[in-house]
Amino acid sequence: MPLDAARLERLRKELLEEKEKILARMAHRRESPKENIGLGNHMADDATEAFEQEKWLSLEKQERDTLAKIEKALRKMDEGTYGICERCGGPIDYARLKAIPYATLCLRCQKKIEQGV
Repeated sequence: MPLDAARLERLRKELLEEKEKILARMAHRRESPKENIGLGNHMADDATEAFEQEKWLSLEKQERDTLAKIEKALRKMDEGTYGICERCGGPIDYARLKAIPYATLCLRCQKKIEQGV
């Protein structure tokens, strides 16, 4: 059963809001780069800087991945295929989409994948 227009619009709004938040966080991180690793006076300071840089790079990758999922969900909305499980073709429950608006699998298929089935 396809989502009604009101629910679809609420989910679109949530996706767009999350996209803006992610883009703002990414822009903020780019404004304060850490590039002086190895130039400090203490090895512990350098290690802390290296750790922070690695953490930021990991966050950046995770957020780029989430942005790609959000963009895919928005495209699916435009195409009329949003809320349809990519594995079984059945509907994705609204509660699942409310929790994870860029979900591409119904809960049953997601569990099967996690179990290696």
